[in-house]
Amino acid sequence: MTRTTSGPGRLTPKGQRTRARIVDAAARLIWERGVTATTLEDVKLAAEVSSSQLYHYFADKEQLINAVVEHQADKLVNNTANANLGTAESLAAWRDLVVAHADAIHGQGGCPLGALGSQLAEYDPEARALVAAGFGRWANAIQEGLRSLNEQGRLAAGVDPDDLAVTMLAALQGGLLLAQVHRDVRPLRTTLQTILTMAGVTDSDGEPMR
Repeated sequence: MTRTTSGPGRLTPKGQRTRARIVDAAARLIWERGVTATTLEDVKLAAEVSSSQLYHYFADKEQLINAVVEHQADKLVNNTANANLGTAESLAAWRDLVVAHADAIHGQGGCPLGALGSQLAEYDPEARALVAAGFGRWANAIQEGLRSLNEQGRLAAGVDPDDLAVTMLAALQGGLLLAQVHRDVRPLRTTLQTILTMAGVTDSDGEPMR
C-alpha cells in the first residue's frame, strides 16, 4: 500500500499550522531520539495536540515519518538554494555555516536527512525513496551554484560541476558522521576544504578559495 500524507494545499490555514506543528515536533524528537524511540504519543505531547488531531493529519507513524523526511529535505534544499553558491565567496560562506552549525551542537545528530536514511533504508522502502529524492534535490541545489562557477571559469579545467556536487554531498555526509562520532568538526572542515581545493575553486581575483 502506498503511503500518503495530507498535503498543505488541502487544509485550512489553521490546519496547515497544526500539521506543521506536529511535523516540527516529530522532526525534533526523531533528531534527538531516533525513529524507533519516538512514539506517536511522544509527538502528541510535544506538539500539544489531541489524538484525534494527530490522526486527522496522519493515519499512522509511517505517514508521519514520510512527512518528517520531506520536511528535513525541504529545509536543507531551501537553505542551500538561498545560499546562492554561484560565487566562491558564497560557497565559502555556506561551507563555513555548515561547519559552524555542526560545531555549535558538537556534531550531535549528524545530518538530519542522512540520519533518517541510515535508520530507514533497510526496512522501509518508501521512506528510503523519499530520502533518496531529498538527496537528489539537495544535489541539484548544489549543482546550480557549481555550474555557475564553472561558466565563470572558477573551477579547474576538466572538473564536471555535476560530479563535483555529488562528491561534495558525499563528503559532507561523511564529514558530518565523523564530526558526530568524534564530537569534533575538524574532519568535516578538512573534508570540505580538501574537496574545494582539489576542484581548483578560485575567487573573483583568481585566487584559490580559502
